Amino acid sequence: MHRLRLLNTGIRTQQICRKFHSTPARRVGSLHSFSEEEKLLKDTVARFAKEVIAPKVKKMDDISLMDPTIIRALFEQGLMGIETSATYGGNGMNFTSAILAIEEIAKVDPSVSVVVDVQNTLVSIPLRRWGTEEQQQKYLPRLCTDTVGCFCLSEWGSGSDAFALQTTARREGNSFVLNGTKAWITNSGESQFFIVFANVDHSMGYKGITAFIVTKHNTGIKIGKRENKLGLRASSTCEVNLVNCVVSEQDVLGEVGKGYKYAIETLNEGRIGIAAQMCGLAQGALDHTIPYLMQRKQFGQTIASFQGVRFDYAWLATEIEAARLLTYNAARLQEEGKPFTKEAAMAKLFSSEVATRVASKCVEMLGGVGFTKDFPVEKYYRDCKIGQIYEGTTNIQLETIGKLVVKEYE
Repeated sequence: MHRLRLLNTGIRTQQICRKFHSTPARRVGSLHSFSEEEKLLKDTVARFAKEVIAPKVKKMDDISLMDPTIIRALFEQGLMGIETSATYGGNGMNFTSAILAIEEIAKVDPSVSVVVDVQNTLVSIPLRRWGTEEQQQKYLPRLCTDTVGCFCLSEWGSGSDAFALQTTARREGNSFVLNGTKAWITNSGESQFFIVFANVDHSMGYKGITAFIVTKHNTGIKIGKRENKLGLRASSTCEVNLVNCVVSEQDVLGEVGKGYKYAIETLNEGRIGIAAQMCGLAQGALDHTIPYLMQRKQFGQTIASFQGVRFDYAWLATEIEAARLLTYNAARLQEEGKPFTKEAAMAKLFSSEVATRVASKCVEMLGGVGFTKDFPVEKYYRDCKIGQIYEGTTNIQLETIGKLVVKEYE
């Protein structure tokens, strides 16, 4: 036992030492210490991704369309309601379980991973946290079994400045009439459930922002153009147009005027999901690269055996592990009910930067084959860039971290 120097506390070192010796030591595991349930889920999802998703990845990317059988399989495997209580048809697992599932799927296809991510974080969390019992009973079972949802916050004129949104919600009796256009909405092509943010009174600024539940059968909601993207091509990203979209006051999610608060808190958790996606993406790129380097020879030896190349992938593996630990730490903090906003931003920031470096370096190490569509790493290279953009750009994460760091010194 190290001697403890406690200055001006009135507590003797001997008292502390006696307390430590009389209290049974609690085993503290590493961040890779998972419960049996978490391990089983991780292994099951990894196998599912390799056996069910992997054979369809290239075609889905080529045609920019998610195979409907993949979405059905995600529901059948229980991956669209991981945290949701069994009472509502979910698995009732913890937040880290959802993070592990997102990461494992991203190793095979980040496009499918983001479907699971958005459903489990941006859609299910706010409904469980702020939805009425009636709303939860009505929608959660569907979100767990057959209904894709999406989170409609961003607009053409309000990306990082999300609370400058212009979508309006005009009250008419016991209803609200929504008008506006949402942009870059992930999963919107397949969605039948929409959480829409609109302002009930622009004179109140962001304090007028309110969250509404809208379903696809509402005649006032229309899915607009689908974006032709660099990466995540199988994942749908579309406009969502609201034209005299009438919703009942029973369709308000939470309280009127609290939408800005709900959006911030939900995105904090969503960023951990994106961090997991980027960790999985980076690992997937490396997993395809190293075996090739180990079998391809130049100058009479394998490429992997050259010291310069070995140093490259040593750095990549180290950075992936660091990103993963940041992500797991943020997830555990969320589960424990502790502050995690800074840690979530750090995980998202670092993981997205690492994914970009890893994917780029893997293409480079692979040489000519890495630049072709016949080898899967170029897809990871295209997919990774969005990590520095959605759910808060790199600069937004830095701003968040910087403000919270300064607070610690005030």
